[in-house]
Amino acid sequence: MAKVAVLKTSPSTVVEDYGRLLKLAQVDKFLSPQRQTCLKINISWHHYYPACSTTPWQLEGVAKALIAGGHPPRGLFATHNKTVVVDDRVGERNNGHWAVERKYHLPVIHLNDPDTEWIRYQPKGEMLVLDKVYPQGIFIPKFLLGKDVIQFPTMKTHVFTTITGAMKNAFGGLLHTHRHWTHSVIHETLVDLLVISREIHPGLFAVMDGTIAGDGPGPRAMVPHIKNYILASGDWVALDALAAKMMGFDPLSIPFIRLAHERGLGVGDPDQIEVVGEDLCGVNFGFHGNQNTLASRGQKLIYHGWLKPLEKILLRSPIVGWSYIASRLYHDLYWYNIVGKRRVDKILDTEWGRLFSRYMSSSQDS
Repeated sequence: MAKVAVLKTSPSTVVEDYGRLLKLAQVDKFLSPQRQTCLKINISWHHYYPACSTTPWQLEGVAKALIAGGHPPRGLFATHNKTVVVDDRVGERNNGHWAVERKYHLPVIHLNDPDTEWIRYQPKGEMLVLDKVYPQGIFIPKFLLGKDVIQFPTMKTHVFTTITGAMKNAFGGLLHTHRHWTHSVIHETLVDLLVISREIHPGLFAVMDGTIAGDGPGPRAMVPHIKNYILASGDWVALDALAAKMMGFDPLSIPFIRLAHERGLGVGDPDQIEVVGEDLCGVNFGFHGNQNTLASRGQKLIYHGWLKPLEKILLRSPIVGWSYIASRLYHDLYWYNIVGKRRVDKILDTEWGRLFSRYMSSSQDS
């Protein structure tokens, strides 16, 4: 039976609560101080938007607990990746990560920097789709090989995968900027990446921040809701399944969770998951996760709709730049300024928002 630790928390206790959470989830069974560990940070947007990206208290709570448990700070690598529409270096500062990295002297790795070596990797396990999506070979960052890894997702819904969690967070680190080629087969892709992760990392763990959870067309254009939960597990599938159930979904109805469960890569059935820390009976956020933005509607037409025959021309040819420009114009210029800022300001006027502002002030003072 898989184990997932869950705690209720507050802005005044959250950093120490992450330490308690890791102990409840028996982190020492999965990670070793004798091995280097990648802290795989999620930056879904270079703007600060609540529930969108790894929170600074999430990163600090885990880093502080690991160091207290004997992990040398220089062996904990704050690991970032960019996308074709998200600047990870800007996001690192705007989301408060930089302040934590400086405070705990964590080495920082940006996987898409020019000096990062990407190597062809031949998985030992059966691939569902990646070998077909990338017939010239599957390439992964050499830096990740042999290191433990902790995924740092937030609790939120997603336009392509219903929910996003530990398995989806590996998507950014293991695939290069052409990862959007897999969006039409995203569920199978996440299962393939879990297979690869289990092969290249001696230890796997994940922490999920649900202090502020997001419902709607994620990973960016969501409505943030303060929920005050944090979760952790050494089983990525179980963590994602429990988070899905808390949000109001049947985990086994979500293809990537069901596929991973059926292949024995983790536990996706909530009845087979031991929850420690909190009684979750009756917890149901009632999230929907089936809304779309103008941008996601267009993407789905290309991946699954009447524009499917044009997918390679539109997204895998020299004209692909149109899609990056369209996304930036829609999300950064229009949506964030017209809709998003009001929601950000509302959260910043809460205790969680004031905690976030203290991280940003610390970052500016460094």
